[in-house]
Amino acid sequence: MFKEYDIIVVGAGHAGCEAANAAAKMGSAVLLITMDMAKIAQMSCNPAMGGVAKGQIVREIDALGGLSGIVSDLSTIQFRMLNKSKGPAMWSPRSQNDRVLFALTWRKMLEKNVNVDFWQDSVQEILINDKAVVGVITSMGQTIYSKSVVLTNGTFLNGIIHVGEKQFGGGRMGEKASVGITEQLKSLGFESGRMKTGTPPRVDGRTLDYSKMEEQPGDENPGKFSYSKTPLIKDQRCCWITYTNEKVHKYLKEGFDQSPMYSGRIKGLGPRYCPSIEDKINRFAERERHQIFVEPEGWDTVEIYVNGFSTSLPEHIQLKALKAISGFENVKMFRPGYAIEYDFFPPTQLKPTLETHNITNLYFAGQINGTTGYEEAACQGLMAGINAHLKNKEKEPLVLNRSEAYVGVLIDDLVNKGTDEPYRMFTSRAEFRILLRQDNADLRLTDIGYRVGLAREDRLIRKQEKEANIYKIIDFIKKTSVSADSINPYLESVDSANINQQMKLISIATRPQVSLLGLEKMNSMLATFLSPFDEETKIAAEILIKYESYIEKEKDLAYKLLKFDALDIYDDFDYSLVQNLSSEAREKLIKQKPKTLGQASRISGVNPSDVSLLMVHLGK
Repeated sequence: MFKEYDIIVVGAGHAGCEAANAAAKMGSAVLLITMDMAKIAQMSCNPAMGGVAKGQIVREIDALGGLSGIVSDLSTIQFRMLNKSKGPAMWSPRSQNDRVLFALTWRKMLEKNVNVDFWQDSVQEILINDKAVVGVITSMGQTIYSKSVVLTNGTFLNGIIHVGEKQFGGGRMGEKASVGITEQLKSLGFESGRMKTGTPPRVDGRTLDYSKMEEQPGDENPGKFSYSKTPLIKDQRCCWITYTNEKVHKYLKEGFDQSPMYSGRIKGLGPRYCPSIEDKINRFAERERHQIFVEPEGWDTVEIYVNGFSTSLPEHIQLKALKAISGFENVKMFRPGYAIEYDFFPPTQLKPTLETHNITNLYFAGQINGTTGYEEAACQGLMAGINAHLKNKEKEPLVLNRSEAYVGVLIDDLVNKGTDEPYRMFTSRAEFRILLRQDNADLRLTDIGYRVGLAREDRLIRKQEKEANIYKIIDFIKKTSVSADSINPYLESVDSANINQQMKLISIATRPQVSLLGLEKMNSMLATFLSPFDEETKIAAEILIKYESYIEKEKDLAYKLLKFDALDIYDDFDYSLVQNLSSEAREKLIKQKPKTLGQASRISGVNPSDVSLLMVHLGK
């Protein structure tokens, strides 16, 4: 019934969709297996993409040739650039999305990819031959062969849903769990663990009083994620902010004895940076209130996502507490919040390509690796799909380093440091974040995406034109002088010191109070020159002008650290030959099999002295 595929992708969430699309776009014959064709690219939690550091990841996926940015732009109902009051390394794009339109757009995109086939079923076993994957067996008894398999099982592996004292199997509310794979992988020598995540209740927006809340509009001049020609959003839907209070906290505490978190029924570790409302009022007992973000689920629905109110308390407790929130006095609930426990596999069992150490041509991506978030899952799926294709074609793998992309930081953290709680990306995790800005993801990664066969030629041409235009602007500003009379009125308006004589524009543009947009408005010569360039190009040029010295320092540091990554450690390296290596370091190195000295240096438990000993031994 089935042909032999190059790659089988198990699961059609954010990781699975990116993996299937990338590999198929590069030329692989791909089968995407999902338990429900109607739930492809489902936004299981909040209807939003991006945010702090996550927005940078979406732009990186787009620059490499992935689809998350395009799909987000085509389903956006509100767009905001977060952290604009901070430096450009912190600017992070975020979109509110139409949940139904997002999933429908992803499905349409995949269906347009002629190399992607679909099969609705559940995978219960992986076919292994001589420690290499050769296919899968589904719950309906279908045996399907392939050269590689990418597992993107999300929260479905032995998933258990908790609502108050009730618990039942499931990967999402109303969907059954996936069984069999965990048990098989453990029998093959894999370590597994349990994690927990949760989601808030969904409510009827017609029953809310928005006059009691703070309006949160989108940006006046909204941007977008994709560097391609996706349309800018014109109309936007508002979000709203309200707060919990002492009465809300009192009602929630009344249900603590029925909470699966506090009764011990939930064993898995939850996300530290996205705690449940129970956890928040318990851990931060001194706070009188917590923010609640009221987020619409789409253009044509009254359903509201109550962001900040993730909970697994009994339904009647949830509703009672919600009604005590300002603006929610008459709220009707569509469905309660719940917690879900699921299996994951510590990612130190993976190579930097996301291929497993134990089984050749088997790849893990997404929450199976202990991460949380659509964006973290999507970028892993993209890289797993790319690398599965490249390996099948006997080509060099694609591994992004920590100074190239947040994607590189995330995967490097996972495979070298591991995680014992749901991993979420933050700007603070990246030591080179001034290099890894959201505005320059295309400049950093488009060439790489084009080289591996994922990004199209028009992307490369657009990137080259943008880069050339950025340096045209910088060159003009460096060479052009302005008189005191023409520039002092603007300098006074921004509380910057006047000039007494003609001066190069570059000396003025580097001042912290001065903006290129402000200079453009006040200086007709500059305005005429800049008129052909789009806003994105002008902003990119301004950032390079203002932060040149910081950028160069980070580049120098990155170059020095990359020297460690250039020192290869061959696969069968015998660590017992390295005298005085600590026992912990030796154990971790043997287990994780780092490919380079740089990778070895980032493994938890490997100290600088161990690295020095390794470097001396490798030098010999």
